[in-house]
Amino acid sequence: MTDDSLAAAPPLAAPTSAAAARSHHGWALVVLLVGAILPPIDYFIVNLALPAIHSGLSASAAQLQMVVSAYACANAVAQITGGRLGDLYGRKRMFMIGMAGFVLASTLCGLATSGAMLVAGRILQGLFAAVLAPQVLATIRSVFTPHEQVRVMGFYGFVFGVAAVIGQLGGGALISLHPFGLGWRAIFLVNLPIGVLALLGSWRFIPESRPPRGARIDMPGTVLLSLFLLMLVYPLTRGREEGWPTWMLICLAASVPMLGALLRVEARSLARGHDPLLDVRLFRNPVIALGLVLAFLFYTLSAFFLSYGIYLQGALHWTPLASGVAILPFGLGFLSSPLLMPRLVFRLGSYRVLTLGFVLIALGLAAAASLASVSAPGAGFYFGLGAMGMGQGLVLPSVVRIVLAEVDPARAGVASGMVTATLQIGAAVGAATLGGVFFSHLGAHPVALDYVQGFRVSMFALVGILGVCVLSSLALGPMHRRLHPQPA
Repeated sequence: MTDDSLAAAPPLAAPTSAAAARSHHGWALVVLLVGAILPPIDYFIVNLALPAIHSGLSASAAQLQMVVSAYACANAVAQITGGRLGDLYGRKRMFMIGMAGFVLASTLCGLATSGAMLVAGRILQGLFAAVLAPQVLATIRSVFTPHEQVRVMGFYGFVFGVAAVIGQLGGGALISLHPFGLGWRAIFLVNLPIGVLALLGSWRFIPESRPPRGARIDMPGTVLLSLFLLMLVYPLTRGREEGWPTWMLICLAASVPMLGALLRVEARSLARGHDPLLDVRLFRNPVIALGLVLAFLFYTLSAFFLSYGIYLQGALHWTPLASGVAILPFGLGFLSSPLLMPRLVFRLGSYRVLTLGFVLIALGLAAAASLASVSAPGAGFYFGLGAMGMGQGLVLPSVVRIVLAEVDPARAGVASGMVTATLQIGAAVGAATLGGVFFSHLGAHPVALDYVQGFRVSMFALVGILGVCVLSSLALGPMHRRLHPQPA
């Protein structure tokens, strides 16, 4: 076993006392994984339902765009605050609050009678998802031993990534099957029975990770952080659809000084002995800093999911359901990653597994982009998708585990929120930039070849970003060894 394996590295702090009680940990993991998969599924599942929502609610084009972007924006803005709430008031408690709110918001979406009501429900969904999601990673970090986390994070990466497959395929199936005459409403109301079972399971099986007494929420930090993320994420999620108005560009530029103000306020709060929302000391750890950069670049992969379905429907004239089925090779690659992860970590170490995952994604995406055409894809194209799925299943849990392993359990919530917020921001940037490259090739009246060209150019640009990730990930192992030298 290599010396850079996180399974062998001593943690900065021992897991909480809950780790000593091994009973029900299997069921606790199942419940946590349900909490991990619901928020990303609800991001992807709505895409194929937009035409049905348009006709069912007479929603405007702007409202349809907000159904997607409002959820992503609210989720990204509140992620770090959601993680901090778990640190302050208990991860199990905030998990249950987030799950209950997510179920209620989903019900509101499913019962919506207007486009505005649906958008409001989606904003609430995003906010409660931001409370729910960070508790999953923080609980895993606090409850499971470092040895168990290798296997557990493999499952986390699988369910988190395969949510894109389930979302697109499930959305197409629910719209086509029209269960109980619900139509598009089924994609939201399906969360109700799942969420209720998850609530009961969390109450029964998840151990509480209790925070230190006397801590308080950092209101100045919360306000500044929310403003910074809103000024950054909202233009990125809405700018392309609205033609990048001047006020959005100003808002995007002003997010930089807002970030500076946030860091100054949080550093001053820390120096005074207070409990800041954002612990700026985490950024002094080069492994955490580079890990967050890699998480950001990695999730620009959202541009693939944005353009892939449009390419299949525009160039090949496939139905939404057929386009959803076409993502299955990607999902099959994910199926293999939890099985391979523990063995690969044991043989190669977590840092080399991360690099291997980036290589697989880059090579698979390059193959798919090269073989894209106006005719039905061949075996090589789908083989590339499978390699991408396997690579993403290795990268996601690896980068999350690498960052969280550098943080003591008391700060696992805020670190988890930082990771998930970074992923969300990377997704928004990828959709805005690489998605813009894709749409720029379509024009007003695109033909099949335009879709092919747009897909190829945008995906090869993404391959370049992944190449940077491959090279950068090679530096993580030496950084970790310098920070945590092993005794001779």
